[in-house]
Amino acid sequence: MGKPTVCLCETIEQIVARRVHWHELRGACVAKEYLPTADLHGDDPSASSRKGFADRKELASFAFQRTRMPMVVVDAKAPDQPIVLANAAFLELTGYSAEEVIGRNCRFLQGERTSALSVATIRSAVLEERETTVEILNYRKDGTPFWNQLHTSPLRADDGTVDYIFASQIDVTERRRIETLEATEHRLLKEVDHRAKNVMAIVESIVRLSNADNPVRYAAAIQMRVQALAQVHTMLAESGWSAVKLEDVVRQQVAPFADKRLRLTGPEIMLPSPIVQPLGLVLHELATNAARHGSLINRHGQVSVEWKKASQGGGFELAWVEKGARREALAQPPGFGSVLIAAMIEKQLKGRVERNWTETGLDLRISIPLT
Repeated sequence: MGKPTVCLCETIEQIVARRVHWHELRGACVAKEYLPTADLHGDDPSASSRKGFADRKELASFAFQRTRMPMVVVDAKAPDQPIVLANAAFLELTGYSAEEVIGRNCRFLQGERTSALSVATIRSAVLEERETTVEILNYRKDGTPFWNQLHTSPLRADDGTVDYIFASQIDVTERRRIETLEATEHRLLKEVDHRAKNVMAIVESIVRLSNADNPVRYAAAIQMRVQALAQVHTMLAESGWSAVKLEDVVRQQVAPFADKRLRLTGPEIMLPSPIVQPLGLVLHELATNAARHGSLINRHGQVSVEWKKASQGGGFELAWVEKGARREALAQPPGFGSVLIAAMIEKQLKGRVERNWTETGLDLRISIPLT
């Protein structure tokens, strides 16, 4: 028997039928009246069998449509580079229909918070006909923002010209959220560590500088100073560990000892959190000293606290002036409170302290930088 005869018309019909079927698979993504570009050939598979290689174009079409990764292809030569192909995953990701996507430039996914730098990076890659990967904030049809890890790649014809640009998208919103939480947690832990070390340094100074001659007095002195430190700590916590008014710190530490005999004057000055605790302890020492030995022993004694912004270099200057101290108090030598005040101001806060005794009581001047 001879070889079977193959009808040419049947072969053409099969080819046409297969092409029509391919167009149907693409649906609204490609207009049927266009013929394939003759000099545009896709990349060969990195690995394939003979059968797979023979059907690679159809299989690639299946893969493009059915993959869970959103993908589009834009016409690089057409005005404004419109989308000519979009798969189901892209429509699902963005919430748009095929009719709302085809023929539009991809910028319709951008919004008010989309980074101009990200847009410029993409534009530069397109103009220079190179691949790029960038994370950009895009928006769905309903206005919901999402972080899009966009990868673009030029598709070249045989002569090297770019006919199309392929773009894949990955929704990395959840990953970005987790990274933000981790970064926030890391910053918080560093801040907690810094604050804990700061507090421990102050507590160490309290223990080291308190008078240890009498165990009972030693324990009481430490307890009072730690309580004062805790009060300032609470104030900082209530403010969210942001800046605190200088007047609030002064009033908190001194008012319990003086109340109506306290006069406060000065402009509004906001203290950074690292300054608040050492300064609070200094004010506590001054107030307790005035109540035990200074002007507040006298019913008519007064304490005046005045402050102003430093004339140079930032910071502030504070004056603690007592009036009505007893004469025997004026002869008292500096105690451990004075040593602690000097240590807090000069060592920890890098400031200056000047102490003078007048006929009416203590006149103390403090200068503290805010840097």
